[in-house]
Amino acid sequence: MFVEYKNVNIYQDDVCVLSNVDFHVDEGEFIYIIGHVGSGKSSLLKTLYCELDIPEGEEAVVLERNLLRMKRKEVPALRKELGIIFQDFQLLHDRSVYKNLQFVLKSTGWKNKKDINERIDEVLEAVGMADKKLKMPYELSGGEQQRIAIARAILNKPKMIIADEPTGNLDPETADNIVSLLKQVSLTGAAVVMSTHNLPMLDKYPGIVYQCKDGKLSDVTAEYNKMSIVGEE
Repeated sequence: MFVEYKNVNIYQDDVCVLSNVDFHVDEGEFIYIIGHVGSGKSSLLKTLYCELDIPEGEEAVVLERNLLRMKRKEVPALRKELGIIFQDFQLLHDRSVYKNLQFVLKSTGWKNKKDINERIDEVLEAVGMADKKLKMPYELSGGEQQRIAIARAILNKPKMIIADEPTGNLDPETADNIVSLLKQVSLTGAAVVMSTHNLPMLDKYPGIVYQCKDGKLSDVTAEYNKMSIVGEE
């Protein structure tokens, strides 16, 4: 089990946004988190990479680490096993695509130049951006920048990808390409946990669906599967 939350309370600015959360993620699972703005989606994701602390809960484990007892100095080691993708890409705009990716590898302990170059070529090939290596971020479209963000997220072969509204700023066709790409990543064994408002994607790229609503997190996968079946009839 990659994530095991039992009866967890999640706070944002001292306000409990989600209470008694039960949430589970396992290898290769593709998980959507849906809900209105302010319903707690981002707060839930932030607890997974320790941007938000969990003060209360029966169990809160991410990649075999107990978040209820974990010290801050242990957080970087956990984040090395995660790939995090943001809606606004968060690329470094003063350097090329290659140097963006090189920066991540060097800061996570890679030293051999040949290994670094080979890994960068591999991930750019995987996201269809091999010909953009020397481009600056401002020379790329939004969809291309998000592909580079995904390449960055998979550099260290993470066990889990956390994506916070990764298609929110993209047109429908580009958004479809990004979700398809993330779905392919999940087929390699990495779990993908993605918040989204793009409900048609749930039908096109099925997964496990959790909903944040009225301060609670509910598994609504069966409900969405039923809607898909009705839609096909």
